[in-house]
Parts: sequence; C-alpha cells; structure tokens
Amino acid sequence: MKVLGIETSCDETGIAIYDSEQGLLAHTLHSQVELHAEYGGVVPELASRDHIRYLLPLMEKAFQQADISKADINGIAYTAGPGLIGALMVGASAARALAMSLDVPAVGVHHMEGHLLAPMLESPAPAFPFIALLVSGGHTLLAEVQGVGQYQILGESVDDAAGEAFDKTAKLLGLGYPGGPVLAKLAEQGEMNQYKFPRPMTDRPGLDFSFSGLKTFTLNTYQQALKGEVGDQQQLKANIARAFEEAVVDTLRIKCQRAVKQTGIKTLVIAGGVGANIRLRASLQAMMESQGGALFYPRIEFCTDNGAMIAYAGCLRLLAGQHEPLVINARARWPMEELSKLSC
Repeated sequence: MKVLGIETSCDETGIAIYDSEQGLLAHTLHSQVELHAEYGGVVPELASRDHIRYLLPLMEKAFQQADISKADINGIAYTAGPGLIGALMVGASAARALAMSLDVPAVGVHHMEGHLLAPMLESPAPAFPFIALLVSGGHTLLAEVQGVGQYQILGESVDDAAGEAFDKTAKLLGLGYPGGPVLAKLAEQGEMNQYKFPRPMTDRPGLDFSFSGLKTFTLNTYQQALKGEVGDQQQLKANIARAFEEAVVDTLRIKCQRAVKQTGIKTLVIAGGVGANIRLRASLQAMMESQGGALFYPRIEFCTDNGAMIAYAGCLRLLAGQHEPLVINARARWPMEELSKLSC
C-alpha cells in the first residue's frame, strides 16, 4: 500500500509517501521559521496561509522523488490534531478532496502518535512494548506503549512543555527565534558548575513534569547576575544556558528512569523536537545502558514535524481497515487515550 502523508499541524508543511513494502519513498518539507521570526513566535493566521502556499508544490515534488503519479496512491493520511485549527484544516481539506478525487480511503492521524511511531522508520526499529518520551514544543509526556493505539499516559507536563520552556528561556536571554536550538548550541560554550538550577518535581513521587518554574528561576538568575560585575555577557548567557539545559535533561532522565523501574520495560523511545537535543540523547543512552536496556530515536529530520511519520502511522491504520467517512475532520485538542487499538 502506498500512502500519501500530509502534516500541517503548526509551522512546518510536510509531505511524504510511504510504501508498506518498500518503505519511505519520498519526503519533502517547508519550514516557516523565517516567516515567524520577526514576531518571536508562530502567528496562526500566517501559518495557515503559508501551508496553502506550499502544500501542493511540495506534493508535486514528493511524487517526483518517488517517481510515481497520484493514481498510484492507495490511501491518504493527514494530521487531524492536535495543533493549530486553521493549519490543520488546510491539510485536512486537501487530503479529503484528493482522496475523494482518487476514490481512495483517508484517515486522520494523531500528531503525537506520528511522533511516537517515528523511530519505526529506522533500522533497527524498537519492538513493543516500550516506554515513550514525547518531548516537543507543545507536549511533554511519558507513555507505556503496548502496541499501536495502546497508550497509557504515565506522566505529562502540568504547565510548559520542555520545548516551550527552551523557547521562552531563549527569548528571555535575547537569543531570538526559534530559541530552543539556539539555546542548546549556546549551551555547548557554557562552563560547568557555574550555576545550579533546580530539577523540578523530582523531589516528589510521580512522573509528571513542570518547567514553568525553571524558566522563572533562569530569568531571576540572569537578572541577578547582571546586577553584579559582568565581564563577557555572551559567556554569562552561555553559562546560564548550560545550567538550564542540564536541569531540563536531568529532569527528563530522572523521570524516564522512574518509568523504566515502575514498568519493568527496558526499551525507551524518545521522539519530538527536543528529542534532537544531543545532551538529552547522550544522557538517556547512558541511563538505559546502566539499566541493561536500549534507547531508540528517529533521525534528526524526523524529530521535528514531518510528513513521513504521518504517512507511516496512517499506513498502519489504513492496512488495519480504518478509514473515515467523507468529512473534514480536525481537532485542536485530542487526548491520545481516545485513539483506537489496532486489531492487527
């Protein structure tokens, strides 16, 4: 089965074609970083318009890469939520219209399920069951995964997601947009042990996360440091960036270690934009090796939003016989627990 995947949940337009027998045939992506940079964050209306502008050209490019035509497509998968409702509607409308014209089934994919299954695009791929750490700009959660659609949420963020905290902290330090990757790069120049930041909610039982207070602690530390004698301001920012990043990484590692111990599952999957963070990957790799387990993650280009993960997740559900009636379905909020279990 050849499936066209469409991702338009936020500020990246992703198109991919996945073949159930041959694997990934093509994937194309357009990022809106430059469009939103002057505003310091994503502007929903601009995001929707940009998806309209680039979706069809990216689709044509994907068909050229795969060396197939639209007539060769057996199904269409699109991100139905969660995300920006206007952006979601662009992808959902295009997917439903194309599916109707080609007389093929279409299925709406949960954005976070796409991220969770993205490591399956790699070789070797993780086997069920596993623990998944989904960590991005909009979500931070730990889930026990017994199979596709079988997700038990073990813990999640009660306020800012980790990626959101990265971006907001970068903005507080005047690092620009998108802040997360810039802050992580600056942290590489930071000196160790210059500042000690708290590890939120690790002094109590449970697997929930909270990063809002850490962001405030960072701001207070920076402002207090500026009141003293500051030599190299760039080095000061680097030191604070490193302390912040280490606090986030340690917090995520501690929670993952608890989840592994609690469930007895020795396979950990990390996915989502923050999953590309090198320090986080190294920390979790060392932790899993010490536990006699294994860590899996997708390649860097599949950590952020992309059409490949949507095409793959959609292919699994289409093969299982799932499809939707002729309606345009999009949900800004969509709990993962509502997803149906695959029978295959």
